[in-house]
Amino acid sequence: MLHVWEYGLRSILLMLFLAPTAVAQTTGCVPMTNQQLIIYRAGSLTRAFTPLVAAFTCQTGIQVKDMAMGSVDAARQITAGGQPADLYAPADYMDIDLFLKPAGYADFNIVFAQGKMVLAYSANSVGEKKLPPIVAPASQPFHPPDSIPNAAPEWYSILAMPGVVIGGGHPFLDPGAYRADMIFQLAQEYYHVPNLYNNLLKHLMIPGPGNTGSALGKQFDFQLTYEHNAQASASKDPDIRYVNLPDEINLSDAAKNTWYGQHASIVLPGLGTPGSARTVAVSASRVAWGICILKKAPHPEAAVRFLQLLLGRTGTDLLRENGPAPISPALVSRDDFRRIPESIRPLVKESKSAE
Repeated sequence: MLHVWEYGLRSILLMLFLAPTAVAQTTGCVPMTNQQLIIYRAGSLTRAFTPLVAAFTCQTGIQVKDMAMGSVDAARQITAGGQPADLYAPADYMDIDLFLKPAGYADFNIVFAQGKMVLAYSANSVGEKKLPPIVAPASQPFHPPDSIPNAAPEWYSILAMPGVVIGGGHPFLDPGAYRADMIFQLAQEYYHVPNLYNNLLKHLMIPGPGNTGSALGKQFDFQLTYEHNAQASASKDPDIRYVNLPDEINLSDAAKNTWYGQHASIVLPGLGTPGSARTVAVSASRVAWGICILKKAPHPEAAVRFLQLLLGRTGTDLLRENGPAPISPALVSRDDFRRIPESIRPLVKESKSAE
């Protein structure tokens, strides 16, 4: 039985989590049940999924195990690692198509959010190391999210200067990390600078195991990251700034997917399960988040109910407020459309390739 004080606490927490514009006023939460839902997802979805999970539990009483980590790591956890999961939501929608589908773990891929990569930096680091301005001359002022300056025309040469450190992650675990590698490749192709990829890669710092203290402005000076993450960091720390990169490099434009894929890719280890590929080639594509229900989901009905919330008004409003930007209606390829639950079909748009 749900005690009165627990009922009131959950109502208060829900109101703190949910912005007034995100959902209608809620008079109370249904009693907690023994039902469960297990989500493995990208860490870049945390700010939107935290209130979304709270709303879901309030409306349904279903308890949610919400696991945030690098998307490729998550894929291996729920396959080779044998961890039960209902929903998988990677930061690169292609991870579902390239890893889970061929190995028989998923039937469909819903592309529900989008974004871009920006170059974040520490204003103090740039000043202390006496680096050239990273902001383009006569560029618009830094007032996120409405006004973001462009990077200096030769931003890449600043990142390759002696003593500069670029923060990163392990590309075998996280799309945010391998997208930084892809941006280095695209920069070399776009600017026609010989050996630029290697010169930038020399400045990339990947934290070792157990090193959780790495931070922009402390251990490194620059970082390629998702725009909504950079915006959140800048809102909390005035030392953090970021600049826009050209669309040919920032992985934001679906119309440039052919360009991205032709000029940047990375080969990752496979899932490590019987029947899965030993290695998987991932071509660069626009920044977009995907989600699927696992074929062996222990709680498929709860997963469908969560998708209805995510793809409906509540989810799109929370994504719009917290990032990444929602794709509404979400996109599903023609081949995948017939495989998604019927109750989800009104919330998605069938497209040629879900791009």
